[in-house]
Amino acid sequence: MREIHVDEIINAVEKLCINANYYLNNDIECGLEKSAAQEKSPIGRDILEKLVDNAKLAREANMPICQDTGMAVVFIEVGQDTHVTGGSITEAINEGVRRGYKEGYLRNSVVRDPINRVNTGDNTPAIIHYDMVQGDKIKITVAPKGFGSENMSGLKMLKPSDGIEGVKNFILSTIDQAGANPCPPMIIGVGLGGTMEKAAYLAKKALLRPIDQHNKDEYYNNLELELLDRINGLGIGPQGLGGTTTALAVNVEVYPTHIAGLPVAVNVSCHATRHAETAI
Repeated sequence: MREIHVDEIINAVEKLCINANYYLNNDIECGLEKSAAQEKSPIGRDILEKLVDNAKLAREANMPICQDTGMAVVFIEVGQDTHVTGGSITEAINEGVRRGYKEGYLRNSVVRDPINRVNTGDNTPAIIHYDMVQGDKIKITVAPKGFGSENMSGLKMLKPSDGIEGVKNFILSTIDQAGANPCPPMIIGVGLGGTMEKAAYLAKKALLRPIDQHNKDEYYNNLELELLDRINGLGIGPQGLGGTTTALAVNVEVYPTHIAGLPVAVNVSCHATRHAETAI
């Protein structure tokens, strides 16, 4: 049994909060550059080039990519051969978020209650997803999520008879209705199957997959490519000003479901789909 003190978790989460908000992931930056070279709209191409410039400036100046530094979503894989000492792992994660947002001069965007909207002042609590895995390490991924895009996400409990066409139609209508609101080009996570909450979780987790990596299953690989092509055909374009780059990627994740159900969730994210990870 390997012991890990909570201080290691706090320090890791603090750094990840800052890194995720300052440094755009390489696959996304490359995707923006590739899209800029292919974009048919002059305005759209100029916007994409400016997004690349913005990412480079943020990295060089150690500043946030975007003013909305998001609500901290934390995926944590805990090895079953580890023992966390010195306190609560949940409290450690929140303390790391608290310190990271303070030290990184990141905007505090969390309110204590959804109706009585008083800011907590430190961007906590985080949204934490735990997963027990084999081994003696703890893997932590911090994915700050802005709500300009989060608000445009959707979930629908389809009937099995709706089939794949019903799934496609729901995804396309969700993106069409989102329009310019998520600051396109978007990255779109799709969760299929499970239960209502499992589909939403899959859609969120799908955003962590690099945009240049497709689903390993050939059927869903082809579905991702088809959806991306059809979404880019909507003409929404960069920042909603028209063009051929509405999305950079569609990532689909699936899970077994009930014989009577076909849950589908769409988690919409802007081009700055921020996430950073480390292992302790």
